[in-house]
Amino acid sequence: MNDEANFEVEIIDFTQIQVAVKEHRGSPQLLGKSIQAFIAWRKMNKLPPSISRTFNFLYDDPHSTKPDDHRFDLCCAIQSDVGENDQGIVTKSIPAGKCAKIRHIGSDDTIGTIVTYLYSQWLPDSGFELRDFPIFLERVTFFPEVAEHEMITDIYLPIKSP
Repeated sequence: MNDEANFEVEIIDFTQIQVAVKEHRGSPQLLGKSIQAFIAWRKMNKLPPSISRTFNFLYDDPHSTKPDDHRFDLCCAIQSDVGENDQGIVTKSIPAGKCAKIRHIGSDDTIGTIVTYLYSQWLPDSGFELRDFPIFLERVTFFPEVAEHEMITDIYLPIKSP
């Protein structure tokens, strides 16, 4: 993908979703540990990706944020608040509202290009403004359930009319 990429952006009305969240704080290099804790919690609570939608909240650009300041949330849809747990899982929600959405098929290696496009090219030309919620991903299908080049990720940028 290059700077001249022109992605297909769809404007959607996102419905509020309650999510269980494992907040990863710190170096992206240590994300694997948070992922493992989150997977263990999901298994213990019988919330596999086949029945509970999977999301990530992207608060920071890992290329411009100090590793110790990096924030990234691992999430799955839930029907009721999260109870006490040893994995540090908390309840949050994705608010309802308009989002710019791009469907990405393939490796996570190029998601940064799409995020950059949304913020630096699409948003200034769109007539929309950002809402007070971070860009987020929905992992529609992911490795190892499908091959890396077949993974489907929906990228949502929360927006509002000016």
